[in-house]
Amino acid sequence: MTETWMRRIAALAACASLLLLAGCNSSIVSAFTPTRIVSFGDGFSDVGNLGVNNRYTVNDGSVNNWMLEFAADFGLGLAPSNSGGLGYAQGNARIALTPDAAGGTSTLTVTQQIDKFLASNSFQSGDLVVINGGISDIVYNWEQMQAGNISQAQMTANVAAAANALGAQVRRLVSAGAQHVVVVGTYDLSASPWAAMIGQPRLNSLLSTTTVQFNNALLVSIVDLGANVLYVDAGLYFNLVTASPTSYSPLTDASTVVCNSVDSGPGIGIGANQVNSSLCTPSTIIAGANYANYTFADAIYFAPSAQRLFGDNAHASVAQRW
Repeated sequence: MTETWMRRIAALAACASLLLLAGCNSSIVSAFTPTRIVSFGDGFSDVGNLGVNNRYTVNDGSVNNWMLEFAADFGLGLAPSNSGGLGYAQGNARIALTPDAAGGTSTLTVTQQIDKFLASNSFQSGDLVVINGGISDIVYNWEQMQAGNISQAQMTANVAAAANALGAQVRRLVSAGAQHVVVVGTYDLSASPWAAMIGQPRLNSLLSTTTVQFNNALLVSIVDLGANVLYVDAGLYFNLVTASPTSYSPLTDASTVVCNSVDSGPGIGIGANQVNSSLCTPSTIIAGANYANYTFADAIYFAPSAQRLFGDNAHASVAQRW
């Protein structure tokens, strides 16, 4: 299993390297300092479009989301678009299709988020644009397969189509004038507590393969955009974190869901009566836990410490690239 994982990571890293090298000269130290952060995506990047106390993490009033940490590292803020800001990402948003991961029809897709931005805004030379996707499309199609509504082959095809749709939106951003675009795919969902809930090795392996195939298809679709695009590898980063959480202080636990904020509705898309971290606060934490030490807030999304660590990692990647 470890050798298989390493081969997949090597293949993904090779493809990512093509994207990085297409526009990168390591002998040049860039002076790019962004003046605005603009973000599009799903619950991973949602800075509070349900409400500033309803991010997909532990809502403790801190910088508890990776996008907020990323912006803060540049000395910038990022407010949700629903309150007039430039953070358009929404929980459960799929890339191009509806319903959303939880079956809702009012959530803007990533494509529609970009539509909304471009309807009243244009990109500036100082913009750093971030786009993520994949988690919600995989969750939706996986649950449809598990319910018997689509076949495994159709699930795989749908996820590949979603990856290509994300690549098309990256191209759209560049064509619309975005000069610095950070692209984040999905982390390996087989490392999540959701995968542990599935509890079948064959299906967990399929989930891992599906995640890797999404990221690979995304990278292939944007590999020629290296002059304007940087791929930040959430898959690699969180595989390392979940394999050895104690190497990423203050984390110690990468398997336990630290929130107990159960949602009687569809929540994060994995079924009713599951923990939904957008409802989680310090008062809805499992008994005796210090949530600063936990990687996962719910079965899919990350607790504040893991969020901040990834935000810092993304900032370092940008600083090295531009």
